[in-house]
Amino acid sequence: MADVLVASRNRKKLAELRRVLDAAGVSGLTLLSLDDVAPFDEAPETGATFEENALAKARDGFRASGIATVADDSGLEVDALNGMPGVLSARWAGAHGGDDANTALLLAQLRDVPAARRGASFVSACALVAGTREVVVRGVWRGVITREPRGSGGFGYDPVFLPEHFDRTAAELTPAEKDAASHRGRALAQLVPALRALGR
Repeated sequence: MADVLVASRNRKKLAELRRVLDAAGVSGLTLLSLDDVAPFDEAPETGATFEENALAKARDGFRASGIATVADDSGLEVDALNGMPGVLSARWAGAHGGDDANTALLLAQLRDVPAARRGASFVSACALVAGTREVVVRGVWRGVITREPRGSGGFGYDPVFLPEHFDRTAAELTPAEKDAASHRGRALAQLVPALRALGR
């Protein structure tokens, strides 16, 4: 068995990668979170793109632990806001990780925006760093922003994101439905060949 560090403390992200690997038939990997390794200084997310932030997190994790590391940086790009909140998604309302505050601010900013202009994309960049090997991939999930939150699943902006081809928000989908369609699911699926090689 080979260890893979997922550079996050979010258990839902760990579970998501596990489901993606299981669905792809990838075995021989033990997934660890940041809570499973010795603490280290994590660089602030100062990159201008999701890819820069994901790669920096993966490099930090590998450098500190010596374990192949997967990291993601993801967020919401809203057409009417010129692609914002983008890399600032997690701290849009100021405090990092305040999902309710971030969502409330977003809805307030879009209050007068008509349905035809409420398009948005969830974007996820995932990076894998294992020794000198670095792989960076990107997944995009298109949809529209609803007028009010719906659903209790997921996290972040999921309750106000209505994906294309669905009549339910991301927070109303089952984990399997979300994995198959989501930005992170799409990005992680592209990492499967590299992760499969680690498990051999």
